Amino acid sequence: MKNNHLRILFFSFLTIIVYLKGYSFSSIQQDEITTVQSKKDWHGYKLLEKELNGVAYKVVFPKKANKNKNWIWRARFWGHEPQTDLALLEKGFHLVYIDVVNLFGSPKAVAIWNNFYDFIIKKYKLSPKVVLEGMSRGGLIIFNWANQNAEKVSCIYADAPVCDFKSWPAGKGLGKGASKEWQNCLNAYNFSEEIALQYNANPINHMEYIAAQKVPIIIVVGDIDKVVPVIENSNLLEQRLNLLGWQLTMIQKPKTGHHPHSFKNPKPIIDFILNAIDN
Repeated sequence: MKNNHLRILFFSFLTIIVYLKGYSFSSIQQDEITTVQSKKDWHGYKLLEKELNGVAYKVVFPKKANKNKNWIWRARFWGHEPQTDLALLEKGFHLVYIDVVNLFGSPKAVAIWNNFYDFIIKKYKLSPKVVLEGMSRGGLIIFNWANQNAEKVSCIYADAPVCDFKSWPAGKGLGKGASKEWQNCLNAYNFSEEIALQYNANPINHMEYIAAQKVPIIIVVGDIDKVVPVIENSNLLEQRLNLLGWQLTMIQKPKTGHHPHSFKNPKPIIDFILNAIDN
């Protein structure tokens, strides 16, 4: 009888341990167990859509991966002006995306990116160095993540990037802002507006590790952008980098606003990226 009680207690204890360990599975295990994958076609390339810990992500596969398994990580506006993405797919790059749409480069967004980076390079055997691409609000996450992970970044392509949320979506400067997105931003950071307006860790305020690692950066902007004013965003980012002893390449499109992003022919962007990963 005593042995039976001991046996029951042992197995009960074992069950609890197994139950608790279920919460400590690695991200890869969780993804493999809980997610049903969807395979589609994207501009003639295989697109895989899945979730990682409840967050949707995409991977587009080149027809033939290049020898270094290079990849470009898009931060925002999936599929919009995809010229650069398509040109790099042709050159054997993978294209990846994870949805942190309403997180505005917040610590939560950075944590999701950290987890996704570890997962994606292991699962698909990709290069440990990634090309980052951020359009508009995507600038917040690419610069915030890169400044904590600069050794993992081969180069950065930013297009009309938001570099200070006080400019957009808050609209506390020259731009008109966006009230709904501003509230989403406050929620993402768990800030009151008063605290948010005193916050000094936007991309224009840091960039130290990016500068120390000498990460090549190309920024494409419209010179009359009234949504994300260049003077409050990319120009301040450039000044910050210069103070830290580093520089960026900026291409200004004359008589152009926030749209259209990119170029019809993305050759200047592609040449910059390929040169960066070769050096």
